[in-house]
Amino acid sequence: MDWRSESPELWAFLESLDCGDILSGTVAAIERFGVFVALDDGPAHPLFPGVGFIVFPELSWRRFDDPTDVVQVGQRVSCEFIGADTHNAEARLSLKALEPDPLQAFADRTVLGQEFCGTIEKVVPIGVFVDLGGGIVGLVPFREIDGRPAASPAEDFEVGEQIAVVVAEIELPTRRVFLSRPGSSQYAGVVRPT
Repeated sequence: MDWRSESPELWAFLESLDCGDILSGTVAAIERFGVFVALDDGPAHPLFPGVGFIVFPELSWRRFDDPTDVVQVGQRVSCEFIGADTHNAEARLSLKALEPDPLQAFADRTVLGQEFCGTIEKVVPIGVFVDLGGGIVGLVPFREIDGRPAASPAEDFEVGEQIAVVVAEIELPTRRVFLSRPGSSQYAGVVRPT
């Protein structure tokens, strides 16, 4: 569809937006592929329930099982405009862009070698994912990866088990936290924070 000629008001609205603009509206529909938002200052969309659209990864920094854990139809939201989808004539939005990034906050307050008590969330062939709380999950690899200390694969890990771990590395660009077990030679003698 040629949105420029079929819906000139909608096209003009999308062209008027700049990345970083804050837009408000109401959640109009939650679909299996994202969330439609009827924007306060935007025109109606000729095909969709709203001209604003949020893909699931832009809903929240935290993991969720269902988008209704984050938003509900009829809920008022403020979002950041992150780009125009000219194929669907939608304003792509981010709800999480207006929230503090929990990984950045964790990195700001954590030093390498700091010890935490966490809960085993998942055991996979490459290692153990440990929930440290506050939406932060790190990996204790079973084999050394790029010089990071490894857990012994012989250790018996169970989902839900509480274990002590040490922060080995925080990679903000890739959003990964690598952990090791206390007593690794790299972190021997590290004092647990109070």
